[in-house]
Amino acid sequence: MPKRDYYEVLGVTRDSSPEELKKAFRKLAVKLHPDRNQDDPQADEKFKEISEAYRVLSDPEQRRRYDRLGHAAFEQSGPGGFDPADFGSFGDVLEGILGDLFAGRRRVRRVGRDLEYELEVRFEEAALGAEKSIRVTRPVPCRRCQGSGAEPGTPVRDCGQCRGTGEVRVQRGFFAASRPCPVCGGRGKRVETPCKDCSGTGMVSEEHELQIRIPAGVADGAVRTVRGAGELGPDGAGDLHITIRVQEHPLFERRGADVLCTIPVSFPQAVLGATLEVPTLEGKVLMKLPPGTQSGKVFRLRGKGIPVYGGMGKGDQLVTILVEVPEKVSREQRRLIEALAREMGTETLPQRASFLDKLKGLFG
Repeated sequence: MPKRDYYEVLGVTRDSSPEELKKAFRKLAVKLHPDRNQDDPQADEKFKEISEAYRVLSDPEQRRRYDRLGHAAFEQSGPGGFDPADFGSFGDVLEGILGDLFAGRRRVRRVGRDLEYELEVRFEEAALGAEKSIRVTRPVPCRRCQGSGAEPGTPVRDCGQCRGTGEVRVQRGFFAASRPCPVCGGRGKRVETPCKDCSGTGMVSEEHELQIRIPAGVADGAVRTVRGAGELGPDGAGDLHITIRVQEHPLFERRGADVLCTIPVSFPQAVLGATLEVPTLEGKVLMKLPPGTQSGKVFRLRGKGIPVYGGMGKGDQLVTILVEVPEKVSREQRRLIEALAREMGTETLPQRASFLDKLKGLFG
């Protein structure tokens, strides 16, 4: 089967920079690495193909030869110039690019799993910051057996499969990798009489209380990570990822660092003006409503919004005025409103007068 073009294999153009080549190879290597595709019988060949392409194109001299002559440039030095025997030196390059994917070149660290937690906070707590106490359940070493998994007084022997190392080596083609031993679960030990409290696992679940700081201005869906607060493992604990869920507020909405609220006022207040009590995140403030305020008018209260995340000032509070029309009126109120309407005419309603003029212009 003819070889595919190396640039096509990596999904890059012929004028790609070395950094673009490296980025493309890393993305494919993570996706196609044999350790992550154990059910694919072609995994070794696919990974070998992208490794071969990157090995050639990442070397300036070999890339020039390939650009000039194609695959024929390497016919005398083996298929594509890629010999599995050379993998030792090229593996150092790959290890630098892929890190822990080449687990066979370094000891596998057995760190505990990360934990997830959703924390619900009030609107004000998210806006202004708060300290919250949460309780998280996570596995910890069993006190009865001191984490050995064996009933006190009974022997703990080395695992016969991994010989006490906790790891086994797996060979796939010319790739070798170390993995936790499937027999002992990576512990390297075998117990004959399991501990009664932990059933031989060496771990029991315990509830822990943690104090979490909610920074001012945190948004709904933000994630706070507490390092080392996850499950415990032989080489350390995982992390705890806390997703912040902000409750809805009955009066306020958020837009960036600004707080939005709507204040209903009566017709007389809108016409004559008034002094309004306006709720803010930090308490009530007085706001003057000028005479003749229209429904939908927005007033800005400077610095009454949400602190910008990172301490770069505060947003504002935007107050929208809603002129409320009575749904029901008494007979006397109706008589007075009709008299007021006759008295006012259209001279005191410039927007309505303008609308009627435009209407006349449209329909003659």
